[in-house]
Amino acid sequence: MSQTSLSSQVPESVFKARVRQVRSREERLMQFLTVVVGIWLVIFVLLPLYEIISRSFLNKQDEFVGLANYMKYFTTPALRVSFFHSLYIAVVSTVITVVLAFVFAYGLSRTRMRGKSVFRVLAMLPLFAPSLVHAIAFIYLFGNKGLITTGFFGFFQDHLGINLHLDIHLYHSPTGIILAEVFYLFPHALMILVVALRLADARLYEASIALGGSKLRTFLTVTLPTVRYGLISASFVCFTLVFTDFGIPKVIGGEYNVIATDIYKKVIGQQDFIMGATVSVLLLTPTVIAFLIDRFAQRRQVAQLTTDIVPLQPKPDPITDRLMFLFCALIALAILSVLGTALMASVIDVWPYKLNFSLRHYNFEMVNGGGMNAYWNSVRMATLTAIFGTIITFGSAYLIEKGKGMARSRAVLYFLSTLPVALPGLVIGLAYIFFFNRPYWTIPLLGLQVPNVLNVIYGTMAILVLSTVVHFYTVSFYTAMTALKQLDPEFEAVSASLQVPFYKTFLRVTVPVSLPAILEVAVYYFVNAMTTVSAVIFLYTANLRLASVAAVNMDDAGDTAPAAAMCMLIFFTGLAVRILYGRATRSLRARTQAWTQR
Repeated sequence: MSQTSLSSQVPESVFKARVRQVRSREERLMQFLTVVVGIWLVIFVLLPLYEIISRSFLNKQDEFVGLANYMKYFTTPALRVSFFHSLYIAVVSTVITVVLAFVFAYGLSRTRMRGKSVFRVLAMLPLFAPSLVHAIAFIYLFGNKGLITTGFFGFFQDHLGINLHLDIHLYHSPTGIILAEVFYLFPHALMILVVALRLADARLYEASIALGGSKLRTFLTVTLPTVRYGLISASFVCFTLVFTDFGIPKVIGGEYNVIATDIYKKVIGQQDFIMGATVSVLLLTPTVIAFLIDRFAQRRQVAQLTTDIVPLQPKPDPITDRLMFLFCALIALAILSVLGTALMASVIDVWPYKLNFSLRHYNFEMVNGGGMNAYWNSVRMATLTAIFGTIITFGSAYLIEKGKGMARSRAVLYFLSTLPVALPGLVIGLAYIFFFNRPYWTIPLLGLQVPNVLNVIYGTMAILVLSTVVHFYTVSFYTAMTALKQLDPEFEAVSASLQVPFYKTFLRVTVPVSLPAILEVAVYYFVNAMTTVSAVIFLYTANLRLASVAAVNMDDAGDTAPAAAMCMLIFFTGLAVRILYGRATRSLRARTQAWTQR
């Protein structure tokens, strides 16, 4: 007998009761999964953060000492100076980067210059390399035996009589750190500013022209006000990245200490975890403030997206187009020069005495750092991070965005999901040491001690993966939320009316339609897991060395060329994954679009 004939024999009241019962079970299942998401965020984000903050108020005997550790920090001249060094470098690097990125983004968005697609690709290249690769490149360019410091080894002086020696005093000064940070930050600022400049309303420019406004006046009264929130967002993203960066100051900072290297020295060098926690909270404070301001700016920027604007189409302007082409070409050449120098450092036999081509620096068994095992550990860790990070992130975003009931709880979970972006990697790593590397937990106020069942993951690949997922969770979460918001709500409505369980709708409709965004999240996790240093520098073990950390250790031991070689392996791995993703998604997006139009 058919299902229709069976249902016709069931009284309508009974049938509706069964439907309500099924829906109730689904809602309870969805609410249960939402609670699981909450537990995940509390255990791996909130509690480790509480642990490191609370430790900053204790002494080595776990006795409460209030603000004594902070007073000790600011009354120690060397430590106090490091804090202001970090602020100085962050502010100067941010200003330089935002100005350069704004002009570059203006050329890509508001002119008709040639080669836009090429410039856009070249500007994104620094994303695929660890931050310390720029520091290594600057050593080979401006170090004591650097290419530019020596005037190309005296070539121009000997053959052309031109003195091109340029010494920027790379070591023990902020100059080299700032220059390297600018290259590291540039693509991050550019992505934000390109989006901001594309939000222009053509009607505003038409009104300005009709009122007789000059180009300069139009720029000051129309262009800058419309992108002000993008400029604010880019500024605070850059500030946070510089203020918390560890790789570049570690390699070329020398005696010019910053707060990130202070944490490393306190924890690794002196085993002073209490002061390490105190410095971590100081590192955390400016980034949280920057995060709050950035969130405000992004909300106002999103508000501009919802208005009924007329897209601005750039008009040909030969002089502006040529000037922008020249500027973008110089920036692209500078990026290629830095990355090319790092590549050259990895394939030169003995710099600067034997400049013949050699791959001996890629034989990592001859130096300290973990060899090729460190590289393959990074590939494995990045792959696991991409897989599990994507599942956790997209599943959490789905439950928060599409969940039934528990509106306030889901709002809290949304806030917790945005919190990791304000947590520096060094803070996450140290917080995980405090939280997971202890046999028991003490319940606040009650003083009860319970066994730490998660202690088993300490020193394993699992904690490296989890810390990396948390470190890069928020950006991936935003990407997933954006994709889910773009889905037509009728998918869920039709599925509910047909009594299709939400998990079937999720697997059969939501995932296939959102697959391009899911792959984007996976690639983002993979590339960042390969390049990160700060999130794992405290958590790796002798048996689980990673490529990015190996590069730091090699540089510490004076093996700068092998460190450059390891960085280039990381760079080409991330670039290859991104290229494969780009090719795969071209056809995938076309199929998805055709599927949604049926």
